[in-house]
Parts: sequence; structure tokens; C-alpha cells
Amino acid sequence: MGKIPQIVPITDLRQDATSIVERASTTAEPIVITQRGRPAAVMVGIETYERSQHELELLRLLARGEKEIAAGRGFELDAVMAEAEALLQEAPR
Repeated sequence: MGKIPQIVPITDLRQDATSIVERASTTAEPIVITQRGRPAAVMVGIETYERSQHELELLRLLARGEKEIAAGRGFELDAVMAEAEALLQEAPR
């Protein structure tokens, strides 16, 4: 089971946005914003967001590759590994 997320009511966000945004920026953990006791949004720092978007793009590329392999199309392993290495070098850390 995963770690329990930080939960912040929207009223707290309104009253203390600066420290909550700072908390989101300095930790890699998401902050769940609730409205009327229900989850309404998730706040993460920009580095965490950019990293997750990069990882999502890599997963999309892998899924596309699996579809191409199933369809009998594909690329040489050396070319794929070189492209993957280039993508990883661009990844925010």
C-alpha cells in the first residue's frame, strides 16, 4: 500500500496558499486539495509534474513500440537504445 497523501481543505489553501505551495515545491509528495470533504484537485511541485510527464511520454513510446512489434514493424535494438538514452539524458532530475 502507498503512502497516505497530504490532504488540505480548500479553505486552508485560501488562507495559507504560500506555505502550501512551498510544501508542494519542496517535497515530491502530492497534496490532495479537498472541497466539501471530497478530493477536488492534486497539487505537486513543478519538478515532480515535469518528471511525471516525461515518464508518461516514455510509457507512450513503449506502448507504441509494442503495437509496432505486434504488427510486424519495428526498429533495430541499437537505434531504439540510442533514442532511449537520449530521452533519459533530457529527463529532469
